[in-house]
Amino acid sequence: MNLIKSISTFSFFTIISRMLGYLRDILIAVFLGTSFLADAFFIAFRIPNTFRRLFSEGTFNAAFIPSYSSEMLKGRTKSNKFASEVFSLLFLILLILVLLVQIFMPAFVSLIAPGFLGDDEKMQLIINLTRITFPFLLLISLASFFSAILNSHNKFAEAAAAPIILNIVLIIILLFSKFLNDNLVYYLSYAATFSGLLQLIFLYFFARKFLMLNFNLSFKISKNVKIFFKKLIPSIFSSGVNQINILIGTILASFQAGAVSYLYYADRIYQINLTIAGTAIGVVILPQLSKHIIEKKKKKIDLIQNKAIELSLFLSLPATIALVVGSNDIISSLFGYGQFNELSVFNSANALHYFALGLPSFVLGRIFASIFFANQDTKTPFYIGFMSVLFNILLSIYFLRSIGFIIIPMATSISSWLSTIALFFILKKRNLFNFNSIFINRIFKIILSSLLMGLFFYYLLILFQHQLLFDQTFKSFYLILSVIIAACFYVFVAYLIKAFQLKDIKLKY
Repeated sequence: MNLIKSISTFSFFTIISRMLGYLRDILIAVFLGTSFLADAFFIAFRIPNTFRRLFSEGTFNAAFIPSYSSEMLKGRTKSNKFASEVFSLLFLILLILVLLVQIFMPAFVSLIAPGFLGDDEKMQLIINLTRITFPFLLLISLASFFSAILNSHNKFAEAAAAPIILNIVLIIILLFSKFLNDNLVYYLSYAATFSGLLQLIFLYFFARKFLMLNFNLSFKISKNVKIFFKKLIPSIFSSGVNQINILIGTILASFQAGAVSYLYYADRIYQINLTIAGTAIGVVILPQLSKHIIEKKKKKIDLIQNKAIELSLFLSLPATIALVVGSNDIISSLFGYGQFNELSVFNSANALHYFALGLPSFVLGRIFASIFFANQDTKTPFYIGFMSVLFNILLSIYFLRSIGFIIIPMATSISSWLSTIALFFILKKRNLFNFNSIFINRIFKIILSSLLMGLFFYYLLILFQHQLLFDQTFKSFYLILSVIIAACFYVFVAYLIKAFQLKDIKLKY
């Protein structure tokens, strides 16, 4: 397998999806801004969308792929039987969960948006919208099952392309927003759930080539399936620590007007790099790494793990510096239109600044967790993740009253760094990861290239400072131009000092 080619394929469709997501978000910012309608929709969509990220961005893969890979070595009949049992039981569990939440929706919404308690109008709106969006959880989780099947067979394009459907459907609704008025949030909610159905159909169409699904709601569960579900629960928590922290942040932010929206827009920006540098690499290496571990190919294991860390830092370090240096200009240029005023820009930019400080840890944490998962250990990342979330909650609650919502991105980044460091030391202690000489040589060159790019990007922002002012119409053009020029500069410097070499593209893993 060519790691860089596979990551490039995954990242290409992810970038397309994120670009459409940006168009979607700028339309939401224009028509809803950071109003209570925007807060209500983001809260209603945050729960099922969090589960989408948890399941589709590597978590379900973490438990499923190592187990499914083991069954594949025994033959297609065994792997089909295992996959069919997992799908049937997953469907039953999710269906019961969705029905229970629908029945007890008022109590559920009170838990996820306690800051709106006492305002009956806002609470009823959130309850109504969440009832509409919650079935998305069932549909997208089942779609993620088929993504995992495709990824197990080293097919990454289809799974990466599926989220594009969500953005296209929501953009279509937003283009007709002037005719919908306050009903826009309802149409967006229905569209989100409908897109989940489309993604499920889309992924099943491609996955059926590798899977003869035998749907059976039997309560007889095989030993292997029981083992899988025992691994799934901790893997959801451990691989999705970042998403869980964001969800907790949303709950806490509901106590401050507009804060949910501030965090949402900041989250949208740094998640782009997290998905490309962390999720993409974690998803791509897991199938091959799992097979090499089963076959005990030590050299291949070390090569994949070192190259994954190298690539993740090559992509995340320059992005971190750019986001820290230009957070205000980035938010202003991308979202500062219509109802999204200068106060919204200031608050969202502050949130982005502190999220960005944790970006390398978010990315490395995903890679380290994937190494544990490939070794069929989901418990260790679970325990570390649990402590991370607990620390994040305590830190956020303690400082929320004194410094406001900005503690949420601060606490998220701090807790992420602590958990990533803990994962690294445990890997080293168990001799599951060792740096090779190539990585040690290149990491310093990557850091140098990133710092030089940061200085150059800062100079570009100064050069275009008048064109990037809040009231400028074409400020997004100058921001994108600056990013492209800085990215080209970074690649040129990295190639010049050999932080990256062309032969890496052809290297097989």
